[in-house]
Amino acid sequence: MANLALSDAGAQDTQVQSATKPANIETHTQQAKPTGKTQKPQQGSVRNLDTVVVTGIRGSIEGALKAKQNSDNIVEAISAEDIGKLPDASIAESLSHLPGLATQRLDGRANVISIRGFSPDFSGTTLNGREQATVGENRGVEYDQYPSELISGAVVYKTPDASLVGQGLSGTVDLHTIKPLDLPRRAIAANLRGEYTTNGTLSPGTGVGDLGHRTSFSYIDQFFDHTLGLAMGFAQLDSPIQEKQYQAWWWSVDNGSAGIDHNWGGPHTPGMPDNVISQEGMQLRAQSENQLRNGLMTVLEWAPGDHYHSTLDLYYSVFNERKYKNGVQWSSSPYNNVSYSDVGVTPAFPYPIVTSGTVNGIQPILQNEYTKEHDKLFSAGWNNQYDFGNGWMAMADLSYSSAKKSLHDAYLFSGLANAGTTSVQFNTPVGDGYPYFTPGVDLSGPSIVFTDPDNYGYNGREEFDRQNDNIHAVRMEVSHPVGWIFSDVTLGVNYSDRKKTKQADVFFAWLNGNGSTSGTYRPGFGVPVDPSLLYAPTSLSYGGISGILDYNVLDALQQQFYLTQRNGQADWSRNYTIEEKVPVAYVKFNIDTQLGDVPLRGNVGVQFVHTDQSSQAFQTNGNALVGTLTGGAKYNNVLPSLNLVAQLSEGQLLRFGFAKTMARGRIDDEKVASTAGVALVTSGPGAGKVLWSGSGGNPQLKPYVAVGTDLSWEKYFGKSSYVAVAVFNKNLLNYIYDKTVLDFDFAKAGYVNDTPSLTPSSNIGSFTRPENGAGGKMRGLELSGVLEGGLVSSAIDGFGVQANFSLTNSSIPVSAVSTIPGSPSTLPGLSRKVANLELYYEKYGWSVRISERYRSSFTGEAVALFDQLGYTKILADKQTDFQAGYDFPDGRWHGLSVLLQIYNLTNSANKTQQISNLPNNVQVARPLDYVTWGRTVMLGLNYRL
Repeated sequence: MANLALSDAGAQDTQVQSATKPANIETHTQQAKPTGKTQKPQQGSVRNLDTVVVTGIRGSIEGALKAKQNSDNIVEAISAEDIGKLPDASIAESLSHLPGLATQRLDGRANVISIRGFSPDFSGTTLNGREQATVGENRGVEYDQYPSELISGAVVYKTPDASLVGQGLSGTVDLHTIKPLDLPRRAIAANLRGEYTTNGTLSPGTGVGDLGHRTSFSYIDQFFDHTLGLAMGFAQLDSPIQEKQYQAWWWSVDNGSAGIDHNWGGPHTPGMPDNVISQEGMQLRAQSENQLRNGLMTVLEWAPGDHYHSTLDLYYSVFNERKYKNGVQWSSSPYNNVSYSDVGVTPAFPYPIVTSGTVNGIQPILQNEYTKEHDKLFSAGWNNQYDFGNGWMAMADLSYSSAKKSLHDAYLFSGLANAGTTSVQFNTPVGDGYPYFTPGVDLSGPSIVFTDPDNYGYNGREEFDRQNDNIHAVRMEVSHPVGWIFSDVTLGVNYSDRKKTKQADVFFAWLNGNGSTSGTYRPGFGVPVDPSLLYAPTSLSYGGISGILDYNVLDALQQQFYLTQRNGQADWSRNYTIEEKVPVAYVKFNIDTQLGDVPLRGNVGVQFVHTDQSSQAFQTNGNALVGTLTGGAKYNNVLPSLNLVAQLSEGQLLRFGFAKTMARGRIDDEKVASTAGVALVTSGPGAGKVLWSGSGGNPQLKPYVAVGTDLSWEKYFGKSSYVAVAVFNKNLLNYIYDKTVLDFDFAKAGYVNDTPSLTPSSNIGSFTRPENGAGGKMRGLELSGVLEGGLVSSAIDGFGVQANFSLTNSSIPVSAVSTIPGSPSTLPGLSRKVANLELYYEKYGWSVRISERYRSSFTGEAVALFDQLGYTKILADKQTDFQAGYDFPDGRWHGLSVLLQIYNLTNSANKTQQISNLPNNVQVARPLDYVTWGRTVMLGLNYRL
């Protein structure tokens, strides 16, 4: 629950202010206006001011609102209340409170951000103005990789300007580290917090409990008469996550009199009443996870005189994640020869729902999974600025960003020996919530053996993924005063080279003596788990099952199984290299003039972006590896932008923004990897012919392009109060769809026919891949405000409220994503309604804050089976957080503060939904996933010297 405040681009912590530095020395993101016209703080300015201002909630809001008032762009921002005191688990938690922004929870934590209803793919993210490499297959930054204690603030550009490099289509998030010369003196800060999760310890043998900690240390100092500054920070997160998962598989209507299961057109389930909705499978899982993150930040700043300024900043993060997922699943479909007795139903429309009874003939499938992920992020930037003293200023910036990911995933199956079955009593809710199951056997006892309980054809799976993402960039710009309505002009160039490589290797696990070595595969064969590998049972008591078998998966693989490499089509497609070389040239004029009696400021400019993208990947024919493919494209984009700010009266501003923006497609959509081959057509059009067909990525994809218009009215009053109304329109000129091309030339694209016995009638065939197509519009309304209680009455001085609400509508066709697994009904990331409310009190050293954020249902991106991309409909989400603290104002304890935080105060669940097709073309929405993480309680100390 970091303080959420609005700020101008590049605004740093506002705890200290000094005027010992020339105002025209700035960071790489923007340069000052070296002109005799009225000066105002510019984006990214490096400045030190003399007086120490109030820290804490109100001080941060006050400083941020003053900065926003001077901004030329429409932006939102957050700022730390003090050094190392942005107290959310990640920067994403803090960003999600801002107007028009929403987050998606993964493993109970916010990790990606949607801006104005667009999916995370459309957002740009930079660190100190530089594009960042990512550990995912997409461009979206996973914000939990960045310790909030080392980030001094973040700015969200809703309208860009020409000098904003790495911008996104929906917006751009720029994270900031602290500048040591912004502080007037040495500062040392240390934080320590203990963490407790209320879901308890679900899998005792894994070593993941319910206690964790967060600690950080920051040191900031200045040397040589305040010309050399050093900032160093270290932050560690050791956090347990205990996740209770339940998923209903599919739903159907059973018509006993007709002898038909209407969902499948198959046999009627014995014992099932007529015309009722029943659940035909489920999985109940417990996931115990530990996240260990160590982050290190260093900034070295040198300003030896009035002309030269240099900043070197380094960021390094190591993120280790261990997951233990243990669960039971089964099918209750009539195809699995089950029957029912003592069935209870609950009246509902359009059909009653089966909610209790006994199902017989269940074949339980236990799956125990171990996942280890190791991520390394490194970012380095060296910025140099020189003021020639005659109005000319120059800047050069070198940067490098890398992200390395190593993933090891393994799971094994177990079940009843000799394909045994059991009965299960059940009681399931009509709506959301956990069911209650009572199996007829002990799922944690010796009756459970290693086997292939559902004839999958293998006993387990092990996967090794490796991914490298590297960005090299260089930027140079110059600025000079001009006349007429412009204060100055900036000319710049930027060149970046990004290369992303991914490799995935998959192995199937077979029981020793029970696989290909014996010549005959026996799926019912079972082998007891070696007793030396056993852990204490995993508890699924929240679903009625007291315990299931738990053991050391990796040791079991070594001792009781052997592996064979089994990369299939989907696995080969995750082996690819993509490179993007992007030179950018830009010019920006800063506006400073009068429109009659109204002061008018802003900027106008244009970017020219050239892209040279290429890819290398594999061609497969089904699961067979055929060869290597290469491909790519070159294209240009011209991106004009305009920002105007009119000061209608004291504290009252009217803003207008117009810009053409772009966002490249998903990185994994640009891969040339595909499956293609020839086959004899046996029926329908083309019968008797040998034709090509295939599917895959598209290395010739062009980016999304949109023309955006923004209008914002803002009124500032008091010390830290304001109201704002903003509207926006994004006209997407194109969108990326999965499209089947019927006249695809396979020979021209370099595909090889690996079936010599079949000669294609032509090199032309059908190919399904991402393509650029028609776009649509996104429109939205944003309301926001902050009110300090003292303006209403002195009796409530110290109290305050922050609130915002966003409404977004889209006319982009749903068909844009209809071919993606899960068939979402809305565009990924689009919540029509997003709202935040925060109440706070801060006085006499005490501070209390309670905040709630809400987002309506949306289509979320998730990692599905076998580490593949998937989508699901996530229902409306509401999370409430609480924070209370005390800062010792003076005396021997001065500088010490105590903090209590409770995240997810109401233990809100993550709920998803599926649409089931019922008889007579009736569709009904039924629960799919129900997941809870419990509350996270933190208690700690902060100390600043």
